[in-house]
Amino acid sequence: MGILFSSTYARKAPPSSPTLADLPESCVASIIGYMDPPQICKLAMLNRTFRAASSADFVWESKLPPNYHVLIAEIFDQTFQNNHSKRAIYANLCRLNSLDEGNKKVWLDRSTGKLCMCISSKGLSITGVDDRRYWNRIPTEESRFHAVAYLQQTWWFEVIGEVDFPFPAGTYSLFFRIHLGRAGKRFGRRVCNTEHVHGWDKKPVRFQLWTSDGQYGSSQCFLKEPAKWSFYHAGDFTVVNGNVSTKIKFSMTQIDCTHTKGGLCLDSVLIYPSEFRKVKAFLNHSLAS
Repeated sequence: MGILFSSTYARKAPPSSPTLADLPESCVASIIGYMDPPQICKLAMLNRTFRAASSADFVWESKLPPNYHVLIAEIFDQTFQNNHSKRAIYANLCRLNSLDEGNKKVWLDRSTGKLCMCISSKGLSITGVDDRRYWNRIPTEESRFHAVAYLQQTWWFEVIGEVDFPFPAGTYSLFFRIHLGRAGKRFGRRVCNTEHVHGWDKKPVRFQLWTSDGQYGSSQCFLKEPAKWSFYHAGDFTVVNGNVSTKIKFSMTQIDCTHTKGGLCLDSVLIYPSEFRKVKAFLNHSLAS
């Protein structure tokens, strides 16, 4: 009797409700393909189905720049693509990848997959930088390159740089990262020596950029706010074809010889998508990456 009752009850028991684990992997992959990379990584922790779906090549290929094959050839060796999944390729491109003997850093923004680049002061041509009476290379923890070019005093200030790189299609902004005064630490606290800061309020500094296809941008301003890292906009440029290299030349000059100027730290030049300028915290975040 007990056996009969048990079997009858089992036959009449309502089916259990479906869960997320019951969703087909292909369906999950199609849905998360519309999300941004951080969201995809969070969903991968839900269960096995989401973890497997989050590794699908077609999901991550949609997050990569259209010219990612060209970027891989520029940054890594020829066998890299064949030995990695699309997710691994995305993760590696999001790292700070070094070029030009470490003088350039290239990476994808983790949230958007947009390409950014930073050029060290060592990768720039600085007039008189080898003369220790005027310029010094000083180590610092406030630069991702761990050193900056420090100017004590000069009559003629000129910095020129060039980049030849296959930027993905889009519009980019170029900034110089500059600090008035020499920052350091004393008793574990940040201090800034502004003893040599002078001359930047008398004449404006001119920033310019040129591209190989005839684009030009410029701006000029007085350098202000000692003891603080500031970003000075040189101009914007647009890339139409990401499968070929875009050549960019840029400069920062103050060549009025009626007065000296000094007390300036030049860290780097930053190139990033112009749309990021709408995100107020992006510049500070990008330097901590």
